[in-house]
Amino acid sequence: MFEKHLMVCGATGCLASGSKDVTEVLEKELSDRGIRDKFRIVMAGCPGFCEVGPIIVVYPDEVFYCRLDPENIAEIVEQHFVNGEIVEKHLFKPPKSKEVKRFYDEIPFYSKQVFNVLRNSGRVNPESIDEYIMRGGYRALTRALDMKSEDIVEEVKTAGLRGRGGAGFPSGLKWKFTLQAPGTKKYIVCNADEGDPGAFMDRSILEGDPHAIIEGMLIAGLAIGSDEGYVYCRAEYPLAIQRLKMAIEQAEEYGLLGENILGSGYNYKLNIKEGAGAFVCGEETALLASIEGKRGVPRPRPPFPAQKGLWDYPTCINNVETFANVPLILRLGAEEYAKVGTENSKGTKVFALAGKVNNTGLVEVPMGITIKEIVYDVGGGIQKDRAFKAVQIGGPSGGCLPEDKLDLPVDYDSLTQAGAIMGSGGMIAMDEFTCMVDLARYFLSFTQNESCGKCTPCREGTKRMLEILERITEGEGKLEDLDTLRDLASSIKDSSLCGLGQTAPNPVLTTLRYFEHEYREHIEEKYCRSGICKELFEYAIDPESCNGCRACTKVCAVDAISGEKKEPHKIDVELCTKCGSCVDRCRQDAIKIIRVGSEADVQG
Repeated sequence: MFEKHLMVCGATGCLASGSKDVTEVLEKELSDRGIRDKFRIVMAGCPGFCEVGPIIVVYPDEVFYCRLDPENIAEIVEQHFVNGEIVEKHLFKPPKSKEVKRFYDEIPFYSKQVFNVLRNSGRVNPESIDEYIMRGGYRALTRALDMKSEDIVEEVKTAGLRGRGGAGFPSGLKWKFTLQAPGTKKYIVCNADEGDPGAFMDRSILEGDPHAIIEGMLIAGLAIGSDEGYVYCRAEYPLAIQRLKMAIEQAEEYGLLGENILGSGYNYKLNIKEGAGAFVCGEETALLASIEGKRGVPRPRPPFPAQKGLWDYPTCINNVETFANVPLILRLGAEEYAKVGTENSKGTKVFALAGKVNNTGLVEVPMGITIKEIVYDVGGGIQKDRAFKAVQIGGPSGGCLPEDKLDLPVDYDSLTQAGAIMGSGGMIAMDEFTCMVDLARYFLSFTQNESCGKCTPCREGTKRMLEILERITEGEGKLEDLDTLRDLASSIKDSSLCGLGQTAPNPVLTTLRYFEHEYREHIEEKYCRSGICKELFEYAIDPESCNGCRACTKVCAVDAISGEKKEPHKIDVELCTKCGSCVDRCRQDAIKIIRVGSEADVQG
């Protein structure tokens, strides 16, 4: 009998920040004191709060230790595990607060989250099928084995589950089309080719709860009459693949996968296909081509995969998060599941919250929550108390929404009307120092580089748009470029072959829609007020604000800042590389972004 269960974050993010070293020291400290057998140590999945990793959550009392390194462990073991006193300095403390949060459920980051898909991540050993079963795992499968295919499909339709990987097509409807399609063989495919910059939702689910994906795919197989499936996961996710392989072996050993599952006569084989990391392979027809051993490029639709997919057989494709919802629907029942969310967007959505918020990490929130609640209540607001400027939702194919959209509910329809998309769940918050023109350039550069080149609108159109944006950020833009960007964007959206090309202009269109004044400022005034486009600004020190603390001189790599101690400093614009280090270091907010050649305005 264990006295305590120590759940160490063993997801990729925390492993990168040293959680494995923390675990090794924890094992040694407990062993040296002769109390190792009283504690169960688990390298668990992601508990979500990536900003403060490495993390150890102590159960059953849910004490939440964070920002740990190996040197902290001896103190925690001695004071907490031996003497019974919680070590407060290693607990979470919100910014500008003296009050620490001892317990998991006290931390504001978790206050508005609803854990459906992430119900097991960070709470179970992802390498143990027994723990998944103890948490209700495979109960939904046993129910599905007693149901007709049509009834399973109807249950998913009634639940209102929509695909979590892109535009949000109703999953039950997709399953119905595949069920009704004629074919001697049918396939289930899980799209785990998560390619959006900053996105790690699917990876974290696979790392933290791989059996949920297997169970979801088994139920989908029963629903459409399939006996074989593929998980298409990029090879850049080695831990996710390792744990998924282990889960498949365990499910086969327990009779939950393979031949004659639970004596029902149902057979199901599950394969893993490792992708090479091409963003376009997230598009379903390109993904299918890659599984078949062909070059991963999209093909025209129709026929859709539900009619003619993998090796020309009917194929149902959903992403990781979608399949992870399925066991919950069958276990709770469609009506109970549908109580969370909005009328047309049921359930929860997992987001990778990143950017300029204080609390970055993996979050799961109910559909219908506002952007403001995610950014300020879950995300803890903008770093350094700077002003919120925009949020990018939906990855490189999504859209940028401004401050006046903070109260917009996060659901499929509302985001689409605002010019964004739900996408797979990337959410990047931006502050006042973000240049929206440069941001559009960055995302378009990504999609242009990742274009497969098969169709001219995407291959050539995005390249022309990128060239225009680069000219604008370099001070060479013209006002007519804005109309050209809109015309090109419209043509690319209407005529590209696949979803990558059709959505690639979204960041440009939404920044033009909500931040056209920044484009005009770049073009007409040759000025970037955010201090990003280096040709269009200079740094200058306001003598009224500078107290000569010399903090800026210590970080300037090219010695461009001069001045006596306790006297106002000055920047040599000829030497300055505009790296921004001095701005970040200055505690007096004395370093200003000014128009080129206008230093006299600041120097008084």
